[in-house]
Amino acid sequence: MMIAYSYRCKFSLVWFLTGWLVTLSSCQDTQQKRPVTTNTNAPTSIRFNGTSYELLRYGKPYFIKGAGGVSHFEELKACGGNSIRVWDDIDAGRILDEAHALGLTVMFGLWVEREMEGFDYDDHAAVERQYERIRKTVIKYRDHPALLLWCVGNEWAQEAKNFKVYDEVNRLSKLVHQLDSNHPVSTVISPDSKRAIWLASKRCTDVDILGVNSYALTEKLDEFFHKGGWTKPYLISEYGVQAYWETPIAPWGAPDEPNSRSKVEFVRSFYQRYIGSQPPNCFGSYLFYWGTKQEETHTWFSVFDEQGRHTPLVGLMQELWSGKIPANQAPVVQSLLIDGQLVNNRSYASVSAPHQAEIRVSDPEGDSLMYAWEIKLRAQPGGDYVGVPRPAIQGLLERTDTRTVRFRLPNEPGAYRLFVNVYDTHQHVATANFSFEVAGSQTDD
Repeated sequence: MMIAYSYRCKFSLVWFLTGWLVTLSSCQDTQQKRPVTTNTNAPTSIRFNGTSYELLRYGKPYFIKGAGGVSHFEELKACGGNSIRVWDDIDAGRILDEAHALGLTVMFGLWVEREMEGFDYDDHAAVERQYERIRKTVIKYRDHPALLLWCVGNEWAQEAKNFKVYDEVNRLSKLVHQLDSNHPVSTVISPDSKRAIWLASKRCTDVDILGVNSYALTEKLDEFFHKGGWTKPYLISEYGVQAYWETPIAPWGAPDEPNSRSKVEFVRSFYQRYIGSQPPNCFGSYLFYWGTKQEETHTWFSVFDEQGRHTPLVGLMQELWSGKIPANQAPVVQSLLIDGQLVNNRSYASVSAPHQAEIRVSDPEGDSLMYAWEIKLRAQPGGDYVGVPRPAIQGLLERTDTRTVRFRLPNEPGAYRLFVNVYDTHQHVATANFSFEVAGSQTDD
């Protein structure tokens, strides 16, 4: 994820056509240049079993039941998970040590700079600095017992116009193999089309495993792999709730966020269709995001809230990973009503009249429930998608701790959300929100 919104195009049409023809001329089975099967005596290895590839951990089959994040490792272990994905080496020592203490493994990200964020792969000095940084990181952590596999970059192909990035990812993958023969090398792309997969299969021949942040595109993976020529192993490096680029969008540009019950239903169906059956050549998956993350909202991808309470996704993953239903489950949101109506978003031309919101929710065990409401200005596209959540706007809600609340609209035109959290007495939280706009020109209702 971590999607950026600007890039620089640095190549000419002549260079593009020349590079494309060179690529085409070198596509004769280049993907098989490096055998996928690795040393089966290594801590992590890949073996061909006669029909498909399988991942081995100390010689035994290992299917990844993982999540991306840097915290809540004990909860992941308790749910039956076995692996953590991180995107870079920030705080890597702590993460590896804590994972190892719990018997978890780590998919270790080696951050590769991206053209869409301004990096220039024609800048030889910058490319070499990146190469040296990654070399030092691999040497530092290659012998850690929690290390499962390396991941060279995340979504580096997105909006990339300079094909040199593919060659550099392959050069980095070759470097990692030279420095560490005990762990396979992966890379991660967002499979927006078969083009990125095709280019990776032809130019990144030293990559052992292709990670895909596929979300709704997972249903097209078989087609993309077939047409793109990818025959090696893969893993679903990011999946999760229906993402903000996949849901309906209000006229003012704000996506509709599903409530926590809808998120559970979506992830359950996704996992059962694409992961749980352990498809051929699939090495497993990493749920996004095992922690708290502001991206479009502070609740969209977060599996935990800021205080560490469990959303219903924690219990779901325990069920999917271990087959065991939690002894106590999170509240279940039925609906969020605005002025008695079931709506996902609304535009208001006037701020004069008060409005009413009601959350309809139940608890599987009949626990006592508590409520918390707040109104926030929408995080705008660009840098505010990822970062610190917006502060709540004060003075708009008559009460914030009841199932039904009355609220006033902000005076300032703009895009907003009304959030509600529902808590039980066992550290669970259920969520819902309503997107609304205060139009620029205001009149009486």
